[in-house]
Amino acid sequence: MKLLRRRTTVSLDERLDALAEAADLADGRLAPVAVAGARSVVARAGVRRSLSVDHTAVALAGATGSGKSSLFNLLSGTTLATVGVTRPTTSAAQAALWEGAGAGPLLDWLEVSRRHEVDAGASDDAVTGGWASGEVPGLVLLDLPDHDSIEVAHRLEVDRLVELVDLLVWVLDPQKYADAAVHDRYLRPLSRHRDVTVVVLNQIDRLSPAAVERCLADLRRLLDDDGLAGVPLVAVSARTGEGVDELRSLLASRVANRRSWAARLAADVGTASDALALASNGAGLHDGESVMAGTDLYAAGSSPGPGPGPGPGPGSGPGSRTGPGSRTGSGSGLGGGPAFGVVRDAGASAMGPIEVAAPPEVSLDGLAGPLTSALSEAAGVPVVVAAVAGSHRHRSVAATGWPPTRWIRRLRPDPLRRLRLGLPAPAATRGAAGSATPEDGGPVGRTSIPATSAVQRSRMDTAVRETAGTASEGLPEPWAAAVRQAARVRADELEDGLDRAVATTSLGVSGRPAWWRVAGLAQWLVLLVALSGALWLLGLIAMDYLRLPRPYLPTVGELPWPTLLLLGGVLLGLVTALLCRVAAWLGGRRRARRASRALRASVGQVAREFVLDPVGEELTRYRRFAEVIAVARGASR
Repeated sequence: MKLLRRRTTVSLDERLDALAEAADLADGRLAPVAVAGARSVVARAGVRRSLSVDHTAVALAGATGSGKSSLFNLLSGTTLATVGVTRPTTSAAQAALWEGAGAGPLLDWLEVSRRHEVDAGASDDAVTGGWASGEVPGLVLLDLPDHDSIEVAHRLEVDRLVELVDLLVWVLDPQKYADAAVHDRYLRPLSRHRDVTVVVLNQIDRLSPAAVERCLADLRRLLDDDGLAGVPLVAVSARTGEGVDELRSLLASRVANRRSWAARLAADVGTASDALALASNGAGLHDGESVMAGTDLYAAGSSPGPGPGPGPGPGSGPGSRTGPGSRTGSGSGLGGGPAFGVVRDAGASAMGPIEVAAPPEVSLDGLAGPLTSALSEAAGVPVVVAAVAGSHRHRSVAATGWPPTRWIRRLRPDPLRRLRLGLPAPAATRGAAGSATPEDGGPVGRTSIPATSAVQRSRMDTAVRETAGTASEGLPEPWAAAVRQAARVRADELEDGLDRAVATTSLGVSGRPAWWRVAGLAQWLVLLVALSGALWLLGLIAMDYLRLPRPYLPTVGELPWPTLLLLGGVLLGLVTALLCRVAAWLGGRRRARRASRALRASVGQVAREFVLDPVGEELTRYRRFAEVIAVARGASR
């Protein structure tokens, strides 16, 4: 019976660990900006978790003239934020704290120096409302500069804090709520931050109730298009106080939950993971722009540039709404890159999750055969195998040939010694560098195998490319490129490695077969027989010359024994030599086959070490990346 295991949600710690590992695995393979962004998120999460988790940093962000400073005063019950006609009125972020003991390190990290502790009954007479001290303990309310300010420093301050705070409240107004600057630059990249995002439509007192409903419906549609379906949308008027109680209640519940910081970090991890997944697919990332939450906005090389600010009044300027449902203004004057930008291109989270391709099933053993064959040819293995067979025949003839003609064979060079392979060097040269071989345990120098030809080198390069191409088939392009690069990473060492492999392979040719001694002894015995017959005949000739009585001469039939011994010895020696040559040819083939297997095994080791192992490491790296990126993106397991 198969037991069903309950799928558990991945914890934030596990997701952060997985993101850190994914960044390490992607380093040098994917876009540097995505890797840097992931590491930035991990580092920032470590810092934020070490700070007060009893305090929630809530930021009011918005465009020039949206009324966020007025709303800040109304919510805090103070007149901390300057409200006026001259804009921008907010030059630096400021904070209002409720029961802010212990929030100092958090605000230091946020680099907010302007702080105000809100005490019970401390609301100014000029402003009604505001939370009392005990209503929202732990709330740190921030008033940010305008995100479309004409001051570059103001925009950079907004971009920095938008990436750090726990809860974001975007304050829009009826005139510019469809501004592309805020939607494309901020809201759309926040699609994973739905749990820590609130959208406020301010200044509804300027519209009729019917117009308010139309604006809210259109804004909801735009938010849905941005991937922010379900994000709270509150209509308020900072001037009349309409809708402010609903906003207070919403923020109070988020602060009381004390989990906004964790939800923010989880969203950042998901966004950074999406950026790595998008970079893994080879789309949507550029070195010149910051494309993920958690990166320093212009760390990738982009820089804010001056540009036209919003128009001087309602209905004008690049940020104005020109018609129902339209999204106006490119935001090109707002800086060099998007503040988050994880899903600007294909694969936006509003359109669905960015999938990471499943790792292909590749057998490196299956790739080894064709690669080894090509490298064997380039290494001169066929030449060495032929030399092994030739060397065996050469030495066999020298050991078993007819003694009177053996010296002729010794004048010929041994094929293997000519290649400086497999045989001990002569005693006179044994001490020379590189002259010893693996058989005698000495150092090994370069061989004298003919240099790799251009055709062989081309075949070798083609085999390496085909191996990398087959191994990387089905991988996303950045990872496929990494596999191809890994296959070529030691290309410059490949020829030397092959030469060393051939030089250090034991070819099994140094031993002398036992039958050589038997055949050699037989040849000497046959030679003695022939010599005895020749000497006998010479003795008979000498006796005839001296007119001595001829001794008894035994015969075999009509053939005298001396003649039989001479002719039989010569004929038997030649036949033995011929048979030994046949045996040497067969033995040479056998030794050549063994040498071929040994050489191919050595070349196969080189192929694995120089090509297949680096390729396998990249494939393993991608498989692990696919696993941990799924965990970092919050996949259940």
